[in-house]
Amino acid sequence: MGFTIAEKIIKNHIIDGEMIKDIEIGIKIDQTLTQDATGTMAYLEFEVMGIDTVKTEKSVAYIDHNTLQSGFENADDHRFISSIAKKHGIYFSRPGNGICHQVHLERFAKPGKTLIGSDSHTPTAGGIGSFACGAGGLDVAVAMGGGAYYITMPKMVRINLVGKLSPWVAAKDIVLAVLRLLTVKGGVSKVIEYGGEGVATLSVPERATITNMGAELGATTSIFPSDEVTKAFLKAQSREEDWIELSADADAVYDDTYEINLSELRPMAACPHSPDNIKTISEIGKLKIDQVCIGSCTNSSLLDMLKVAYILKGKTCHPDVDVSIAPGSKQVFNMMAENGSLADLIAAGVRILESACGPCIGMGQSPKSGGISLRTFNRNFEGRSGTADAQVYLVSPEIAAVSALTGELTDPSVFLSDMPEFDLPENFLINDNMVVPPASFEEAKSIEILRGPNIKPFPITTPLDQTISCDVLLKVGDNITTDHIMPAGSKILPYRSNIPFLSQYCFAVCDKDFPERAKAAGKGIIVGGTNYGQGSSREHAALVPLYLGIKAVIVKSFARIHRSNLINAGILPLEFKNEADYDKIEQGDSLELNDIRSAIENSTDIILKNVTKGIEIPVLCELSGRSKDIILAGGLLNYTKEQSGK
Repeated sequence: MGFTIAEKIIKNHIIDGEMIKDIEIGIKIDQTLTQDATGTMAYLEFEVMGIDTVKTEKSVAYIDHNTLQSGFENADDHRFISSIAKKHGIYFSRPGNGICHQVHLERFAKPGKTLIGSDSHTPTAGGIGSFACGAGGLDVAVAMGGGAYYITMPKMVRINLVGKLSPWVAAKDIVLAVLRLLTVKGGVSKVIEYGGEGVATLSVPERATITNMGAELGATTSIFPSDEVTKAFLKAQSREEDWIELSADADAVYDDTYEINLSELRPMAACPHSPDNIKTISEIGKLKIDQVCIGSCTNSSLLDMLKVAYILKGKTCHPDVDVSIAPGSKQVFNMMAENGSLADLIAAGVRILESACGPCIGMGQSPKSGGISLRTFNRNFEGRSGTADAQVYLVSPEIAAVSALTGELTDPSVFLSDMPEFDLPENFLINDNMVVPPASFEEAKSIEILRGPNIKPFPITTPLDQTISCDVLLKVGDNITTDHIMPAGSKILPYRSNIPFLSQYCFAVCDKDFPERAKAAGKGIIVGGTNYGQGSSREHAALVPLYLGIKAVIVKSFARIHRSNLINAGILPLEFKNEADYDKIEQGDSLELNDIRSAIENSTDIILKNVTKGIEIPVLCELSGRSKDIILAGGLLNYTKEQSGK
């Protein structure tokens, strides 16, 4: 029996466990990345481990999220990350160098290598053949220290792409078709692997768009083969030596296989407020728009920018539409300036933003109240744009650009004539002067870590109690995202290294009184529905509840990364054995988990007692030997210290 692409990479990197589905395995990590909204905490955690220098082949710290410097906080965090990177063997990508996933794809990601990043869209590198996973910052810190990254051995899903995209139908439409097929929870504990004749028709940036939004499926990762297209891209980046051929064996076995005929796809959009609420543009019909935002780690490549510039050249954006664009990297920005496409955009009335995440995380360009915004981004969760009642549609750059001209949602294949060939250059402009290498081992000894007053210590964790007895402080529904738990946006992101300050915003989107209620109670339990914790990998969605005294989260089902983050934080992740039991608990009920520590230690049945209603409810807590030990120790940092002592 042959191997899939992902299985081949796992086989070459597994250092703990066996490649048996649904069993926890540990894999060696070759590369890591962080961004500044999650990086400060990851590096504080790395410091606690007491390791002099990273053990990975390449670790890169990117500044791309908190680039709006309206106070000292972001600048201080950047200075902290810069100094710790220089001291501990980490490459530092300066503000303005670009979005982490776009830059990493261009300059560092390699076929056949493993990569984890403290950002859920790290699977972008799967477009070049990397086994790339989003992870919590603490997992990244452990990997930088040479530790394994632990995942459940995923199921393998094959998506065969046949045919060829019609003119003005884009890679974005392919991944929207996958989301329509599988939904936002259809990829949990799975690797989405692409194959078929249609793969050869897609460039590396187009493949990366698809793997980027694989995060919205809840997938462990998504991956494409490494072929001649990959080789040509790496050669153009002066990295041909990084190329290896990588494909699935002909007799590889997949748990599920689907087929998408590219020739049959039409331009689509993800409608408010979920990435899997998919309709074709014709199904949506006439829709007047107020804003267009083009960019993000999903659609900010040079190829995307060239298509947008072609559509807008010699024209003027509709007077009722505010249009902005953020090239994904300095490389893209420079090349646009050299080839004239930047001038075409400026002439058309586009607002040019810096190479950063910006509007995607609510960092500027919030729509007007009740505004309709077309965005080439990956998430359209309610309120994520910074405007609570905005209606955000996720579309391709082609749809965004044409709609910017017409003032309404427009199918580009109807509006435009034949599509010209858009070819990537044979040679990209190579200038890595915004990537600062780490200091030498001797120089590092004298480097001082620079800390600002906004950087606070990691929350205190304690070993699992023998019995948990407390009230339900919050009950929420299905598909609660990490944006619900710990919002993003320009007002909050600068405090990602200040857990006490962040705590006042925890779950404020769902219940503005929750933070004060939690602080008054001192401890509590949260109850949720299916796919709890989907979205961003931000570990703050676990660390802030930890700070607020949350002892356990009981849900119908968890999103993968968030469940790992809860375990890392020492918060007990429980699931209803019978989903209908969700209805037997109300906010304010008093719950008891008697002898829970013994039950976890001995893997015995767990009975949750609802003291208020006088009923007992069976719950599950599926933990392997290692994750069980982490929970018992009170989190991954405590566990790591214990192991170091041994």
